[in-house]
Amino acid sequence: MTKPELLSPAGSLACAKAAVNAGADAIYIGGTRFGARAYADNPDDAGLIDALHYCHFHGRKMYLTVNTLFKEKEMPELYEFIRPLYEEGLDAVIVQDYGAVAFIRENFPGLDIHASTQIAAAGYYGARMLGELGISRLILPRESSLTDIKSVTERGGLETEVFVHGALCYCVSGKCLFSSMLGGRSGNRGRCAQVCRLEFEGGRLLNLKDLSTLSILPDIIDTGVSSLKIECRMKSPVYTAGVTGVYRKYIDMYFERGREGYKVSNTDRHILSELFNRGGFTEGYFTSHNDKNMIFKGEKPKMRIVDENIVRKTEEKYIKKDIKRKIKAKVTLRIGELSVLELECGKTRVSVLGDMTEAAKDRPLTDGEIQSRIGRLGDSGFEAESIIVETDGDVFLPVSSLNRLRRDGVSELEREIQNGYKRTYF
Repeated sequence: MTKPELLSPAGSLACAKAAVNAGADAIYIGGTRFGARAYADNPDDAGLIDALHYCHFHGRKMYLTVNTLFKEKEMPELYEFIRPLYEEGLDAVIVQDYGAVAFIRENFPGLDIHASTQIAAAGYYGARMLGELGISRLILPRESSLTDIKSVTERGGLETEVFVHGALCYCVSGKCLFSSMLGGRSGNRGRCAQVCRLEFEGGRLLNLKDLSTLSILPDIIDTGVSSLKIECRMKSPVYTAGVTGVYRKYIDMYFERGREGYKVSNTDRHILSELFNRGGFTEGYFTSHNDKNMIFKGEKPKMRIVDENIVRKTEEKYIKKDIKRKIKAKVTLRIGELSVLELECGKTRVSVLGDMTEAAKDRPLTDGEIQSRIGRLGDSGFEAESIIVETDGDVFLPVSSLNRLRRDGVSELEREIQNGYKRTYF
């Protein structure tokens, strides 16, 4: 069994970094246009590039949400919106509009297209049809049962993705017109007013509790699903990091210990509850259908995080400092030759030349001094796993030259990591 991807929401650049730091394999993010969360703190075009580079630097993926319904006049703008990200190696787009699917296939070859849950394809025949249109992944409706998911995964011919945590819509995915009819704000244009959360005569008749699936996560994974998705892009970096960190822990636990060793702690349930919930949690439609216990009918819950200890620990662990990538370094200093620094990070390797190595007149450089200078990686995003030094005797190189050699090597390594994702647009 292949470990499924953990996919986290990013309503801002800060959320994108928090998700990656907390262990997300991929993020989904929208810009200032064409996303189904128009009121999120969506980054501008430059911010999207920064988020993409951050994901790729750490070997993660980024999916761009362009999942509104499009008007004909908007297609040229869609092209200009996607192209810079496509050239930088955008991993996939999430799309609802069939016209946008055809447009993206024609203009951006090789870019994966994920069918939004709003496309409302719930069975394997629908999945097969989407595959014929060039779509590589189907995001299944939240109304899907475990049996439904397994059926589509095994017979649909596409990757599948399901929501495992976050808000539930009362309506069938992709079919709600409530906000549009009552408030003139279309959910299919990214402007849902969440009318279903309001109190009507008789109570909060349409207000569903939030989804949380830690208890049945092994059952969901066993359907063969490709991606486990956390909602929502409207919340803070603390929410994003906290929920991502918990689900990262339990996905890994299941694959390390199996069912016998899979135990969910009350502490982690408490963390999820404090980060956000609407009057408790539900396991949604995975194991039941039209369950009245999915609806929260009490007083409107407080929309705030109350446990400051959880906030502080989450910030310290995932937000206040970025994760580092480990690198291996080799420094070669031979008298009368240019200094050489070789760096290796994963599958990426670079080599840079520095100043001429001289014979030491007074005190030669020690291996420890060289390692200390090369290992000062600061805010580069790297940390040294090992530093090998090779010299041919008593050598000397000014401190400024060693520092420059390190800076040049780090810059070249960062550039090569990003170049590995880039596309040439013809």
